[in-house]
Amino acid sequence: MDEIYDELFSKRLSELIDSSNYILSDMEEIVGKKSATISRYASGEIKGVKRSTIVKLANFFGVNAAWLAGLSDEKYISNVNSKQLFPLLGTVKAGYNYLAQENWIGYVNLDKEVSDPENYFALKVTGDSMQPIMYEDDIVIVHKQNNVESGQIAIVIVDGEEATVKKLIKYDDHIELVAFNSYYPPRKLTKNDNFKVIGKVTEARIRKIFE
Repeated sequence: MDEIYDELFSKRLSELIDSSNYILSDMEEIVGKKSATISRYASGEIKGVKRSTIVKLANFFGVNAAWLAGLSDEKYISNVNSKQLFPLLGTVKAGYNYLAQENWIGYVNLDKEVSDPENYFALKVTGDSMQPIMYEDDIVIVHKQNNVESGQIAIVIVDGEEATVKKLIKYDDHIELVAFNSYYPPRKLTKNDNFKVIGKVTEARIRKIFE
């Protein structure tokens, strides 16, 4: 999906507008939306907002787009090492440059420094297949690589569709993508199947485990 809706988005946008000296017409040209549309975003009347629009709104107010989207508690990113900021993506699909900046919905930073920050990105978890370890809208930090060791958590694109987060188990003649949620059976893939490993999960940011 290219659209995001979180109740926090409307709440936070409304607070930004109310606490600023701007009027909605000031935002029209930069954000590319009419005042009435921006007002409907803030009221929650419009439930789906494009990631690119959220980034424009965040840039206008000087806040973290991931915070505005309701995906992070970090409102500002100016006090972190910019070299350790990674793009946060809502989805990943095959067939296009998923790391292109227009696909970003914000930034994520690591507490530790890494030697190759250009090879990292963050991804928002969708679905319930990885519960109770990962929940929908949790954030995973991913190192770009086309292979992982057996038993590691991988980001895999299957049949050109949206990337999935699964534990990858290797066998002599196939691999299995294993969900943590026992409701979902393992998915067996052989060399004849259309799949591609694009990264290894190195960290998970759990949002909902204490809700």
